[in-house]
Amino acid sequence: MRPAVKDMLQKIDNRAPALSLLERYYAGRQPLAYLTPEAREAIGTKFDRLAVNVPRLLVSAISERLTVSGFDVAGQRSDKLWQLWTGSDLDQLAAQAHREALVLGSAYALVWADRRGRPRVTIESPHSMSVARDPATGEVVGAVKRWIEPTPDGRTEQTHVVVYRHDEIVHFVGEPLNPEALSAVRSVPNDLGVVPVVPLVNADRPGVVDGTSEFADVIGPVDALNKILADMMVTSESYARPRRWATGLEVAEDDEGNPINPIPESDKTMISEAPETKFGQLSGAGLDSYRTAVDVIVQSISAVTGLPGHYLGVMTANPASAEQTRAAEAALTAKAEARQQAFGRSWEQVGRLLLAVADGHDPEVYDVRVRWADPSARSVAAEADATVKLHNDGVIDDDEARERAGVA
Repeated sequence: MRPAVKDMLQKIDNRAPALSLLERYYAGRQPLAYLTPEAREAIGTKFDRLAVNVPRLLVSAISERLTVSGFDVAGQRSDKLWQLWTGSDLDQLAAQAHREALVLGSAYALVWADRRGRPRVTIESPHSMSVARDPATGEVVGAVKRWIEPTPDGRTEQTHVVVYRHDEIVHFVGEPLNPEALSAVRSVPNDLGVVPVVPLVNADRPGVVDGTSEFADVIGPVDALNKILADMMVTSESYARPRRWATGLEVAEDDEGNPINPIPESDKTMISEAPETKFGQLSGAGLDSYRTAVDVIVQSISAVTGLPGHYLGVMTANPASAEQTRAAEAALTAKAEARQQAFGRSWEQVGRLLLAVADGHDPEVYDVRVRWADPSARSVAAEADATVKLHNDGVIDDDEARERAGVA
C-alpha cells in the first residue's frame, strides 16, 4: 500500500482548525463563552483574557508522572539502548512528546541517523506531520512532514515536504500557495524497511487513530468557570462596593456646563452647608452565590479529570499526610498509568528503531520493553522503606534498588 502525499498533506490542513482551538485553551487565551451579545459588548476587552488555565494544569499533572526510567531488551535491562535514548536527549524530550500528545491528541517521534551515522530522534507536532495507516493492520505505511521557510534570497517562501515510506525518503520543494506543484530535490533509500515515524496517540479506544485531547471533556466546564469568574469581577466592580447617596445638594457645573460630582469618590468626609441635605449608603451586593457556583463547577471538573481538590484550590481538601495525598490522587495516578500503557508501545517501537539504526539490523528482531517510573506520589521515607523491603525479599536487585532510591 502506497499512500498519496496529497492525502497526508490534506490531513494536516483538515486538523489545523481543531488543533488551533486546543492550543488556545492550553495557553489560556480562549475567548469568553456563554455571553449574550449585549454582555459581550458591555464587557468589551476588559476581561477578554480572564481564564483559569485548568487545561494546562491537567496536562502538567499527568505529564509530570510519565517518566521513562529504562528499557529491557530480550528480558534483560539494556544499558546500550538507554545510552542511545539519552544520546538523543529523549530523557528530556520525551516529556515534550507526552505534553504534545496530551494537548493535541497525538505527537510523533522521527528516528533517523545524523551525519555521523548515530541514531537521532526528533519530536514532531501534528501541526506539521501526519501519517497514513494500513486500514487492515493499523501499521504506519507512510508519513509526511511539511514546513515553510524563506528562499535563500529571502524574498519569497517555499514549502518543504519530506515523505517517509518503508523503502525510501523523498524531499520535495514547492510554492506555499500551490502545494500540489512539488518537485523532488532529493531521495535516499530507507534501509530500515519500516517507516521511521512513530505516532504517540492519546487514545483509550480502538479506531481513534489521531487521538483525543486530554482536556476535551472539560472545555465546557472551563468555559462555565471563566464565565462565572467574569460575572463576579463585573459585579465586584459595579455592585459589590457600597455606594453613597446624597439629597439636597446643589450640583455644580464646569465651564462647559457639564455637571460635576460635588463629592468625589476620594473624599473621606462629606460636608454640606445646606440644612436640607441628607446622606446615606447603599449596601454592596454579596458575592457568595458566585462562590457556590464556582464550587459546583470545580467539583465537576475534579470528577471528570481525576484532579484532586487540593490541585484545584479547594482549601478544605488539603491532605494532612503522605498517605492521604496518595489516596486523594488515586484517580490521577490511574489515569497516568493508562497513559503509560498508551504511550509505552510507541516508545518500544522507538527503541527498536534506535537499535536498528545503530546495529544495521531489522527493527523487528529486537524484543524491547519500556520501564516507567512509579506515577504515584510517595514520601521519601515511604519510598525508601518499600525499596528496602523489596530488596530484602529478593524482588529487586541492587541496581533496581538504587534506581528506585534515585541514586542510580
